[in-house]
Amino acid sequence: MTSFSSSYNTLAATPGEAQVIVDTALLAAEPAELEVGKVYAFRTPAGVEKVDLTGDEYKNAPSRKKGTTTVRDTASFLAYYGKHADESSEVYADAERFTVTAVLDADTAGAARWGGHRAILALRQTDAWKQWGALDGKLMGQEQFAEFLEDHLPELLEPDAATMLEIAQSIQGVAKAEFQSGTRLSSGERKLAYVETVTAKAGQKGELVIPETFTVGLVPFEGGEGFKLTARLRYRINGGPLQLGYKLERPADVLRTAFQGVVTAIGEDITVPVLNGSPA
Repeated sequence: MTSFSSSYNTLAATPGEAQVIVDTALLAAEPAELEVGKVYAFRTPAGVEKVDLTGDEYKNAPSRKKGTTTVRDTASFLAYYGKHADESSEVYADAERFTVTAVLDADTAGAARWGGHRAILALRQTDAWKQWGALDGKLMGQEQFAEFLEDHLPELLEPDAATMLEIAQSIQGVAKAEFQSGTRLSSGERKLAYVETVTAKAGQKGELVIPETFTVGLVPFEGGEGFKLTARLRYRINGGPLQLGYKLERPADVLRTAFQGVVTAIGEDITVPVLNGSPA
């Protein structure tokens, strides 16, 4: 009995020694080849560890299309849509943001899809549109107003650019005058009476005739169509320097019309309806 016990004690190992043996055996084991596309779990001294080989980084190509592409004109939107869309793709037009969004992998009638591959047409307003809008309804000094007209001669339609240039130069020519009255002529123009205040012409009276309205041609969105807008000339006489400005008639309506034209053009070139709103 005594010899048996002695032999057992010689062969037995402590828990720590046993773990060392296990760890040594694990390290000595031949590496195993894992299959891409599967998830593996291994028991290690630190616990259970997981190896996930299902990610796209382990594949020759991604498992699905995803990401949002932003384009700036209708032709680019239609080109991208035509390349990636299918019969279940959805298109939304947001008239508040002036955007058209295509959800290329939208849900089908019977199954959910990721909805993570999208194309957005984000229209940009032209510089000319933004510049005319920035001063819409504001009064300016004579020289500032005249310089604005000179800088925007290409957009002036009626009266034509040459006539408006003469008006701008006339306004600049009497920048030091004191304006006293304004009357409306039967032709629809405005006649502004003034008295020169510069030393060489002090007391000399004159008249400045300006149109009551004029027409400008503006393209609201880059790559889009142009529209005519009527601008009503505004002025203020306070017994001193003349202040001038303009008020565009319904520019917001023109923006909406321009955007609707873009939506209509897209709708005519795709097979799915263009929905009013924005996707989830």
